[in-house]
Amino acid sequence: MTTAITTLPGLTAGTWAIDPVHSTVGFSVRHLMVSKVRGTFNDFTGAITVAEDGTASVTAEIQVASIDTKNADRDAHIKSADFFDAEQFPTATFTSTGIRTKGDDYVVDGNFTLRGVTRPVELALEFNGVNPGMGNGPVAGFEATTVLNRKDFGISIDMPLEGGGAVVGDKITISLEIEAGLEA
Repeated sequence: MTTAITTLPGLTAGTWAIDPVHSTVGFSVRHLMVSKVRGTFNDFTGAITVAEDGTASVTAEIQVASIDTKNADRDAHIKSADFFDAEQFPTATFTSTGIRTKGDDYVVDGNFTLRGVTRPVELALEFNGVNPGMGNGPVAGFEATTVLNRKDFGISIDMPLEGGGAVVGDKITISLEIEAGLEA
């Protein structure tokens, strides 16, 4: 069952800035139909803004050229016009439109823009709570996942295999591990 909510327990009013040093924006995609390639984006920013009434909103921006799959040739190809076209579309963005409960966890609804195409997405969210931090103010932790179809964002390159299937799958799993600190 899913219901609308207005607050996350312990998340006080203010702006909670995503800490890129203690956060990860990762992904995985099927490769050669039998395994997965995993990667991260190393340059991203974002914030969770909590209003006085407790309602929260999320914004984030990813520099797509910061992709790291541990293979420079593959990374260069993904940055090219075949995939991200990073020169023309250097950022991917997310803006939430609502947060709701789903069982013991949450769903963050929002709009994700990649390669100039905006689509609605749902992030399955686990809120890990708030900690007083280590002298720099409170921190909050979140884990979120979603699955996107690359073709929905104009990434339609097909690299078929001789025996059937494709080099790169259509479904991309996005995994976020986020630590955010309350700004003073």
